[in-house]
Amino acid sequence: MAFELPSLPYSHNALASRGMCQETLELHHGKHHQAYVTALNGFVEKQTDLQGKTLEEIIHFVKNKPDLAPVFNNAGQHWNHMLFWSCMSPTDGGKIPGKLEAKLIEDFGSVDKFKETFKTAATTQFGSGWAWLIVKADGKLGVTKTPNGSNPLATGEGHALLGLDVWEHSYYLDFRNRRPDYVTNWLDRICNYQHAEDLMRRR
Repeated sequence: MAFELPSLPYSHNALASRGMCQETLELHHGKHHQAYVTALNGFVEKQTDLQGKTLEEIIHFVKNKPDLAPVFNNAGQHWNHMLFWSCMSPTDGGKIPGKLEAKLIEDFGSVDKFKETFKTAATTQFGSGWAWLIVKADGKLGVTKTPNGSNPLATGEGHALLGLDVWEHSYYLDFRNRRPDYVTNWLDRICNYQHAEDLMRRR
């Protein structure tokens, strides 16, 4: 069965008042994410050893295999973006629910320290990539970053609760080259912390 582009959990203009315009979402979701899905399906169709595998199984199967890097990049980006769309909210963006807030304070010292750590990861990722809030093997929260289409699923660093896309196509129409402003706005006004808490509760 072919992989499909998921629908957004909100309209394309739902985040416009929070700093992510309709054109950004239309291009990011309908063009960039769709391109990753289309390319991934093309690879799966041609390679029998990929057929019948879940997205997660494909990522694990092709990681660290240079000859399958294009498959990894597109499978990783499909996985990353499916999380990314759920990490944003047009109604509750920026609101941190109690259990997650307590855990952030416990593991980072304060919510502000978490945001500072996350912003540093996002802004120091050279070129394209992602910043992540994860649950590590020891149960503590942590922040990490990955280049290009990689993710914590592939690196084994932990289970992702939040993922922020720092490829230029995710912010250039709204913030031009000001990645730090994009990250701050995302953390304070767009981020769906309730979804992160829901994922944390399942761990």
